[in-house]
Amino acid sequence: MKIFVTGADGLLGNNMVRLLLDKGYSVKVFIQTGKDLGYLKGLNIEVSHGDLLNYEELHQAMEGADVVINAAAVTDTWPNKGGLYWKVNVDGVRNVINAVKSLQIKRLVHVGTANSFGPGDASNPGTELNPFDGEKYGLDYITSKYKAQEMILKECRENKLPALIVNPTFMIGPYDVKPSSGKMIISVIQGKVPGYSPGGRNFVYVKDVAQAIVNSVEKGRVGECYLAAGVNLTYKDMFAKIANIFEVKPPTLGIPGFAVLIYGGILSMIGKITKKEQVISYPLALISNEFHYYSNAKAVEELDMPKTDIEFAIKEAVAWFKEEKYL
Repeated sequence: MKIFVTGADGLLGNNMVRLLLDKGYSVKVFIQTGKDLGYLKGLNIEVSHGDLLNYEELHQAMEGADVVINAAAVTDTWPNKGGLYWKVNVDGVRNVINAVKSLQIKRLVHVGTANSFGPGDASNPGTELNPFDGEKYGLDYITSKYKAQEMILKECRENKLPALIVNPTFMIGPYDVKPSSGKMIISVIQGKVPGYSPGGRNFVYVKDVAQAIVNSVEKGRVGECYLAAGVNLTYKDMFAKIANIFEVKPPTLGIPGFAVLIYGGILSMIGKITKKEQVISYPLALISNEFHYYSNAKAVEELDMPKTDIEFAIKEAVAWFKEEKYL
């Protein structure tokens, strides 16, 4: 079976491609024109270059595939990339949908985000039934991903698109090439985190998410979403866990929510003026004051998603960062 993968060169994609190969699938990756293969070099994969926004290029590259996994997206929250979010995260997905329909692909697995569902708290974590409430943050990334999800689900209902969606939370693990989530881990180890905000979030091992997606090639129900979640932790507890593993001093200052918001607001203004990335923005400050907790029950039951201890994920991420000289 041939699997066509977009977004293969990122944190999730790198881990996912390796698991697909381990399972014996034939893998073809679609890489943006001009981009290097990065850590995909040397793998037994077929490579095609093109632009997700160029339907002809995408359609041609997708020919011969049995299943499509769409992991390509603009995910940065800084700087705000404006219209690019909507072009890639919505128009690009529309191109994928149309190509899947045209070529009569057997299944489309789309990688969404947990932010497309309202979060819960420790006693009642969010599920796939929670309505979207992310528009309040004013982040084009969150809103555009939700719009793409709604577009896919509508196609499933009305035109029998053979698609399902996997919605990861905050992923941790190796091949974090930016780094993205790894910035938090590295900062704690280096003692650059002065304190913690009042909220918390769901943290998940990237290979667990990748395995759920690989399993969804043959498992899972069309027209359904699956939260690929891990463990729910406050920022205080997560920072302490990282610090304890590597025997460094954990952040001990609890920062009041109002102070976090003021700080985020000031840095947002500084960022707009200087055009330089800041450690936090107002929308991210708002999110960090809340509890973004989710349940993985549906993904575990229907996609056989593993549940790896988050400490293992942290250790593996750091080992990779050290090997690649990030630390």
